[in-house]
Amino acid sequence: MTRVLVVEDDPQLVRALRINLQARKYEVEQASDGGTALRLASARRPDVIVLDLGLPDMDGIEVIKGVRDWSRVPIVVLSARHTSEEKVRALDAGADDYVTKPFSMDELLARLRAASRRLLEPVRRADDVTAVETDEFTIDLLAKKVRRGDEAVRLTPTEWHLLEILVTHPGHLVSQRQLLLEVWGPTYGENTNYLRVYMAQLRRKLEADPSRPRYLITEPGMGYRFEP
Repeated sequence: MTRVLVVEDDPQLVRALRINLQARKYEVEQASDGGTALRLASARRPDVIVLDLGLPDMDGIEVIKGVRDWSRVPIVVLSARHTSEEKVRALDAGADDYVTKPFSMDELLARLRAASRRLLEPVRRADDVTAVETDEFTIDLLAKKVRRGDEAVRLTPTEWHLLEILVTHPGHLVSQRQLLLEVWGPTYGENTNYLRVYMAQLRRKLEADPSRPRYLITEPGMGYRFEP
């Protein structure tokens, strides 16, 4: 049974969400303020969070950031704030999706299903892809080995972890924050200088011209992308 944490201070809306979610076999937890939401998210480890931004004790953006310090659980914002600026703030903070009030229950349920699928995507991709070949290098994901031509490339565990995340998401932007959390952990979520150093090392080892990378691409201010 999928566990949903509903973070909302409107009792009538919480009741409607609980009835509809439980009817579709979701297990529902509820928090009416940000502090309770953060405690329940840590203690109960929900599969997905539905989050209002207008909470009585803190802005929902702070809840998103607090959860993202340690977890990749999908977060779907459900808010009356409908400006583009608010949506961008929430998504930049780490939300997976944004639904504005008033809303369709069917749409919200579809968004919850989609957010839950996205959480599983990296695992499926890593399992499906066993090798990556380019004109410059070959990566064996099962053996955890990299070769350039006939020579083995020695990577540190951190370099390998970073490279593995990128190549199992080919063509997709992986945010700086996601890379930092997955490779270094929650206490390094803002240390973007780590990424610059290690990406420079990977380019020196893998790219024909590290100053003009062909495969390990920087998206300034956002993250990195492996271009196969």
